[in-house]
Amino acid sequence: MAKLRIKQVRSKIGSTKRQKLTLEALGLRKVDAVVEHEDTAQIIGMIRKVDHLVTVEKI
Repeated sequence: MAKLRIKQVRSKIGSTKRQKLTLEALGLRKVDAVVEHEDTAQIIGMIRKVDHLVTVEKI
């Protein structure tokens, strides 16, 4: 299965509580933090909720 590299590019200040919790669940705590996850439906759904705060690239 493919992997995704997710990078937080904008601050979570001003985001809803749900979006903040989604970033925490992805493992992103600071701007410019990078995590790698498997390309699953659950992760894609989480990325869609915070797509304005992160960038994604396939590995």
